[in-house]
Amino acid sequence: MEQTNINIRIDKKLKEQFDRLCSELGLTMTTAINIFARAMVREKGLPFEVTLRNPNNETLKAIKEARTETNLHGPFGSTDELFRDLDA
Repeated sequence: MEQTNINIRIDKKLKEQFDRLCSELGLTMTTAINIFARAMVREKGLPFEVTLRNPNNETLKAIKEARTETNLHGPFGSTDELFRDLDA
């Protein structure tokens, strides 16, 4: 496959954060950008939803709890256990 170069401008701090994240994922920035480009071609558009919606406070709290693994419930051995927990 013939290769070509792309030159882009990006905020210095964003580039550093992107490079660090790619490294943590075991990727180079070039590989990550190629993955993104292939996903756009496959989807014929952006491979994610672009929106101006902001999560409400309840959702933000749930996201924070999930990320910090606090206030979690389960696992449940049956649906009855799940519903008892939901009713509590």
